Amino acid sequence: MVRGRIAVVLGLVACLTWASNLRAQAFQNLDFENANLSVIPSGEFGGSVPITNAIPFWVGYLGTNQVTQVLQNNLTLGNASIDILGPDWNTSVILQGQYTVELQPGQNPFTGSGLVNASLAQVGLIPTNAKSIMLEALGTGTNFTVSFAGQTISLSAIGSGPNYTLFGGDISSFADQVGELRLSTLSPLGAGVLLDAISFSTQAIPEPSGLSLVMMGIAGLGVWRLASRKTR
Repeated sequence: MVRGRIAVVLGLVACLTWASNLRAQAFQNLDFENANLSVIPSGEFGGSVPITNAIPFWVGYLGTNQVTQVLQNNLTLGNASIDILGPDWNTSVILQGQYTVELQPGQNPFTGSGLVNASLAQVGLIPTNAKSIMLEALGTGTNFTVSFAGQTISLSAIGSGPNYTLFGGDISSFADQVGELRLSTLSPLGAGVLLDAISFSTQAIPEPSGLSLVMMGIAGLGVWRLASRKTR
């Protein structure tokens, strides 16, 4: 009788531990709004801050070197860096909310020579019903990559905002899997990229042909509205 009760208790503990681990594995701070930083007065530049305060839950890399510090409201000239911009910063580069991250490739600051990419990575669980990943970016659209568990996710431009392009990629094959999500600059010779508002969606990304029709429809609607205004 006692053994049976012990077995039940151990089973409940195992279930609770399993459920807790699943919750802990969920990706966090995908919008970079969890920063715990002092406000830099508008118009002033900041300095280095711990990445654990600036971009909690994420791990930063310059090349293969893990970083412990990132720049707040500041940028480098030539050196690779990871930057957190906000809350009082040029509003044109804050893509969403109060904070936006910039990945800047360039010279390796650890060695003083050689060019390296800048990356952010986090291990987590892709939601069971996820079909796509979406994120906002300000860049050329070809100077960054997104990968999961070492596999690059093909991205398409699916929309735009006042100062960003919305990108989406098919992630349905990774649903309910735990792995590393990595955002990285594509080439150490390229320009930096601003990233924000990463999310998983239950909606599939349109096929390229269908996406073209959608974009043409949006453009046509804009032309129709413009023509309507002129005739009033």
